[in-house]
Amino acid sequence: MKRREFLKSATALAAGTAISAPTIFSAEAQSRKETLLLVSENGPNNLDIHGVGTNRPGYEASWNCYDRLITHATKTLPDGSLSYDRDKFVPELAEDMNVGDMSVTFKLKKGAKFQDGTPVTAKDVKWSFDRSVTVGGFPVVQMKAGSLEKPEQFVAVDDTTFRVDFLKKNRLTIPDLAVIVPSIFNSGLLKAKATEKDPWALEYTKSNTAGSGAYKVTSWKPGVEVVYERNDAWIGGKLPELKKVIWRTIPSGGNRRALMERGDADISFDLPAKDFVELKKEGKLKLVSNPIGNGMYSLELNVKSAPFDNEKVRQAIAYALPYQKIIDAAMFGHAKPLFGGPSNTVSTIDWPQATGYKTDLAMAKKLMAESGAGPIESTVSFDLGDAVNCEPMAVLIQEALGEIGIKLAINKVPGANWRSEMAKKSMPMMVNFFSGWLDYPEYFFWCYSKLNAVFNTPSYVDPAMDAFIDGAYAAAAVGDKEKYATDVKGFISKAYTDVPRVPILQPYLNVAMQNNISGYQYWFHRQVDYRKLVKG
Repeated sequence: MKRREFLKSATALAAGTAISAPTIFSAEAQSRKETLLLVSENGPNNLDIHGVGTNRPGYEASWNCYDRLITHATKTLPDGSLSYDRDKFVPELAEDMNVGDMSVTFKLKKGAKFQDGTPVTAKDVKWSFDRSVTVGGFPVVQMKAGSLEKPEQFVAVDDTTFRVDFLKKNRLTIPDLAVIVPSIFNSGLLKAKATEKDPWALEYTKSNTAGSGAYKVTSWKPGVEVVYERNDAWIGGKLPELKKVIWRTIPSGGNRRALMERGDADISFDLPAKDFVELKKEGKLKLVSNPIGNGMYSLELNVKSAPFDNEKVRQAIAYALPYQKIIDAAMFGHAKPLFGGPSNTVSTIDWPQATGYKTDLAMAKKLMAESGAGPIESTVSFDLGDAVNCEPMAVLIQEALGEIGIKLAINKVPGANWRSEMAKKSMPMMVNFFSGWLDYPEYFFWCYSKLNAVFNTPSYVDPAMDAFIDGAYAAAAVGDKEKYATDVKGFISKAYTDVPRVPILQPYLNVAMQNNISGYQYWFHRQVDYRKLVKG
């Protein structure tokens, strides 16, 4: 992106956030207007995106409490709802971005301060980027997606100038700078909290925020609630209207729904499909539903050990799954089917798209007989933090696979432990959801199939698959659309034939709000951005 285009985007964003003259309220009414109560099934297990095993709710704290150099612009969807714009970037901590042939240089906004009043400098940015590529686990994997891998790539030119040097041309480099991982931390504070065993102060940031973002966490009771207060010194954007956000964990869907129907809660986030369908019919609340980009629920099979190292067993399972029953039972019909396509050899680069599998027990039994695997006893696991969706799926899968000689026990993993259990790669079969932050098919497969990292839970590694993925990355970097399409169709078709994971459905992210709430925006990370929310 050229400097002129970046500044033009920034100007357009600023113009779009103008507000009318304030109305006079009583102190009590104003306080209610400036405080939001949000409820959800699951809460964070860590306030730091760089933490070991940080769950998806933990991303919400990092997003709202830390700045990135750049972020995405906002766009209005055909139904009038708001979404991030994948292809357009605007400033956050940076005021200017100059993209060169093999580097990008940022000028930081003057006057930016951390929550303790310390000025933000390019040295903090450098330290934070070094942390993101060194700390290990998911953050390192995410940064590698944009070829951001070595501390030597990150240069603090002076107090307000920061440069990223490219290892190679990669069209995902700039988008990767706008995800949550390259958040900017107060390096002075964290160096003081670091120890020899904890050089990046992960123990401190697990339960304390140390950013320059729009909010700071003032109270966290794990499993109960998180309390955020506005950082009035924030200059990363227009100062939010909400001074306080209370995020309460309410495991019972019925209780969350009752709070919304009584008007006691302002937002119910990640609403179960059943409640969404029923509340939409009632028409009393404001409801928003967005298809989750680059995401799917699938049944994942650990291919590194028998019997799931047998391709015919995996294909038999793909034909045995009761797809429509799963959509009806778990999603109340509110999902995009990822089955019943014309063939497993795809003809488009659409992603996600349907496989050629469908429920066909005769074919499943035939493939099981050909596999020579015989009767199988195994376990299917799922995340209790997503039990409302995953448990009915697991039960139906258990019943269906029993019809082809696969006896399954169900393993319910506590939500706080799910990521760490995934990382062990010891679960033979699991119902799982994955959504790629960068909405490109090659990114999804790079995370989910090429790297033997946390999200490659089937431990599926194949040289031909790697060649297709690498080819798509290289073609995208130079704008070779024909080669890109060939490689994308190649890796999708191979994934559907080898089937280390069986795609089931693409879900929707459902949100219920009181009618006086506005400004909700869908984001790639699938968590709530408090900064533009308004409570009328």
